[in-house]
Amino acid sequence: MKRILIDYKKLDHSVAALLIDLYPYGYGDEDIITLKKPNGEIVEAVEVKTEDTVYLVKISKSLSNFITNFEENIEKELDKNIPEESTLTENENDPEADQELLA
Repeated sequence: MKRILIDYKKLDHSVAALLIDLYPYGYGDEDIITLKKPNGEIVEAVEVKTEDTVYLVKISKSLSNFITNFEENIEKELDKNIPEESTLTENENDPEADQELLA
């Protein structure tokens, strides 16, 4: 199983959604994993497991904000991708109008 240290901003949508499902109210001290990088830097992360990968998501103030505001942000993203419904005129809804155009 792969272990990847990653910033939350680089997570794909499915892993980000899994992160939110695992920590819907944020994370606590018991959820934090402390790692020491080869250069001696200390990094704190929370764990998100998928079938083949363990993501160690770096902790930051912006991660807390991301978790808190995820629902609102995802709704905004989805709203951007939904095309506006086209408006139909009365004739477009009338099957007889189509027949008149064909005659």
